[in-house]
Amino acid sequence: MIRKNQILKLYGENYKEMTKQLLRAADLAGRIPSKETVIGMKPNLVCPTPADYGATTHPEIIAGIIEYLQENGYRRILIAEGSWVGDRTSDAYEYCGYRALSETYGVPFIDTKKESAHTENCAGMDLKITDVTKRIGFLINVPVMKGHCQTKVTCALKNMKGLLPDSEKRRFHRMGLHKPIAHLATVLKPDFIVTDHICGDLDFEEGGNPVVRNCIMVSLDPVLTDSYVCSLMNYTPDDVPYVRLAEKLGCGSADLAQAEIICLNGAGEEEQLPVRRRILDVAYLADEVDSCSACYGNLIPALCRLKEEGLLENLKERIAIGQGHRGKHGVLGVGQCTKGFDVSVPGCPPDEETIYQGLKAYLSNK
Repeated sequence: MIRKNQILKLYGENYKEMTKQLLRAADLAGRIPSKETVIGMKPNLVCPTPADYGATTHPEIIAGIIEYLQENGYRRILIAEGSWVGDRTSDAYEYCGYRALSETYGVPFIDTKKESAHTENCAGMDLKITDVTKRIGFLINVPVMKGHCQTKVTCALKNMKGLLPDSEKRRFHRMGLHKPIAHLATVLKPDFIVTDHICGDLDFEEGGNPVVRNCIMVSLDPVLTDSYVCSLMNYTPDDVPYVRLAEKLGCGSADLAQAEIICLNGAGEEEQLPVRRRILDVAYLADEVDSCSACYGNLIPALCRLKEEGLLENLKERIAIGQGHRGKHGVLGVGQCTKGFDVSVPGCPPDEETIYQGLKAYLSNK
């Protein structure tokens, strides 16, 4: 049976069978209290893009978990997720293959955007959490290991944010993301973690630039998982404040010196991903104050496109974005929160193409 200081990983291309092999090696069934336990799976369906774009959890992994559980006599299984603010979970549910998954295995899918919510005291911070969490007796976190435009990385700890109502997701950004993510981990504690490390985008949460590794990992400790993810992506836990904060709150250990990384097929133990820092090349142009991930996440790739075309040389002012600019005035902004600016790209959030075209028109006029 897997121990809390261990991370098991496996490389290959048959993702469903790889998942089942890892679950057998970890003895997942031995950790579930009873056959009557309601088992909830939390994938990452941040937006309606296919898994091979590097943003969403491969449905084959979820299929592998379901088959393993059903083969071991577990029937009370559900999937719960809510896309980021600005996208409909129902679109991702369809486009990412989760409707077919749900129908094939007879497993219900709960859209957390449609759930009522309650308030929990999370180590001194009151946070609103959707009510589906009350029905789950054993939580399996199935994040994608990838980059993030605001927190550098996103994996096990941040994936729990999809179990919040949209209003709370917005508030997380007003609070700076890191502290509420860490406090949320004191209440939403995954009992098991299956990390999709197949082809995550190392820069953008919404994908588009996948880096293929064909790896799946299982673990118990979300802090240790994210600490290992940091190391693979050329960061330390100190570079991602919510990892250290969660550790201080008693949610796990970031100490990789005490960890055992076990590769079941003997490949890739010394894996290191390429250094990707495209965000830093353009982020200085944004006057970002409490922006939601979808809005900021669409601005950065739009700026990357404009930089590649040599158009940013004409940009002399910073681009305002985020809830902190509501009711204010300025020259150039993106999103509904900057509607009082002289030029504002409309939308809540505006998509990448809208931002790209709006800023390109502005730069061309200059």
